[in-house]
Amino acid sequence: MGWEDTEPPNVSLDSQPHTCFGAVNLSLNVTQPKAITSPWFSTAFGLIGLCSNLFALYVLLSSSRQLSSRSRSSFLVFLCGLVVTDFMGLLVTAAVIIPYHFTKFNWAQVDPGCHLCNFLGFSMVFFGQCPLLLGATMAGERFVGINRPFSRSTSVSKRRAWAIVATVWGFSCALGLLPVLGLGRYTLQYPGSWCFLTLLPDAGNVIFCLLFALLGVCSVLLSFVFNTVSVVTLCRVYHDRESVQRRRDSEVEMMVQLVGIMVIATICWMPLLIFIIQITLQQLRTGEPLHMLPGQTQQLLLIYIRMVTWNQILDPWVYILFRRAVLQRLHPGLRTRPSLLSLYPVLNPSLRRKLTQEGRLQ
Repeated sequence: MGWEDTEPPNVSLDSQPHTCFGAVNLSLNVTQPKAITSPWFSTAFGLIGLCSNLFALYVLLSSSRQLSSRSRSSFLVFLCGLVVTDFMGLLVTAAVIIPYHFTKFNWAQVDPGCHLCNFLGFSMVFFGQCPLLLGATMAGERFVGINRPFSRSTSVSKRRAWAIVATVWGFSCALGLLPVLGLGRYTLQYPGSWCFLTLLPDAGNVIFCLLFALLGVCSVLLSFVFNTVSVVTLCRVYHDRESVQRRRDSEVEMMVQLVGIMVIATICWMPLLIFIIQITLQQLRTGEPLHMLPGQTQQLLLIYIRMVTWNQILDPWVYILFRRAVLQRLHPGLRTRPSLLSLYPVLNPSLRRKLTQEGRLQ
């Protein structure tokens, strides 16, 4: 999501209120700093995001070839799905935004049926919701792995992990298609270079806006709960067994990466999600019919979308910087040691033998 420039289009489209072009005033007089309003600002950071995600994908693929642990392999599948989603989100939106930078095309002439605007709005919703859902899914998988390690003797395989990623993609795709199917609508947003959901108080837009925002908030909250419980459980197990030295690098690495993903998603996404809920509920309380968003709302929406863009830029650096090799340099005490199973009370010999054999097969 997010190569939105802040240059107004070369023509006014405000006179078409019943199309995807009439929900905002595209001729606002904005007093933002010139560096931020420049299209090169968005382009530069977009390119940084693309390169960062490509580098992170290379790192993840290199790491996956060296793994024998099934739990770690499935976790890397989720990470790869997240990196691919972030990369494609930047690439797809750039395919529309970059041509606009150079041509300043007239939306009403190029896209009279709003098909391009619907595609861009769908992309913003799809590639925005996917990372939040994948983050919650990864946190849930680690929660089960840490709190119920023996019930997962048959860990999530790579094929099953990819199936879960595909399910998240499918669900996000269905969500993004709702305005195309009639629930709400996608409209051109200020300053005229991107499309997104419509913050107007008619029933369809209200339902879709609340659905999008509440789903995102729930995903962030679930990630927070799962990750908090997982970290507390790890700390308690280590201390209860007086085995602070007997840590496993991969478990620490996965939790550090998950917490980093959660913190970035919370900082980048929560302002936008809360803003959407706030504006939608305010319009419902006032009951005033609106056909165009107020200028301040348009500008705030642009600022919050810019914050969301940072999620796709910063996410890959979580995987790059919080790898085991980097963590060991920062904390030399993190060395390869027995797995989490060794921190629990002595198992039945036959069960331990079974888990050991399965670990070798993985």
